[in-house]
Amino acid sequence: MAKIYLLVAGVILCSTPACPLDNKEIFTRLRQMKTIPSQSCLEHRHDFKFPWRRGNITPIQMTQGTCYHQLMLQQIFNLFTMESSYAAWNSTLLDKLLSSLGQSLEQLEEVTLDCPDLGTDVWNYFQRIHLYLKGKEYSPCAWEVVRVEIEKYLSFM
Repeated sequence: MAKIYLLVAGVILCSTPACPLDNKEIFTRLRQMKTIPSQSCLEHRHDFKFPWRRGNITPIQMTQGTCYHQLMLQQIFNLFTMESSYAAWNSTLLDKLLSSLGQSLEQLEEVTLDCPDLGTDVWNYFQRIHLYLKGKEYSPCAWEVVRVEIEKYLSFM
């Protein structure tokens, strides 16, 4: 019975016009940051093992989507505030992205559901991204691969 209430709560939270799960602005900011043609970085592609695909999300995970989304956005924010990120991107565009992420995170703080089990999956996913960037010495192509990966994630939510 509790699962049904969580499901209903999730639907109600995201049926309001102010639902923070709209990633359009963040997605647009990431697109604007593209500086290298993705084709030139094909040899740098990497599977970061995104924790979920649309087909294998359980109903309880769907109700926890807001919490998961907040964890992911917080990690994206942390990633793009790294010193090496400032060296890789146009500072004006990066500041706009960080501002959009900050606004979304503020909105999500108001509606977050409790889902402690998701933190480990999110942390491991971003740990793989950090290790990849470090292994590639934060090269422009490595950052482009990560930018595309985050765009891909945003298309799932």
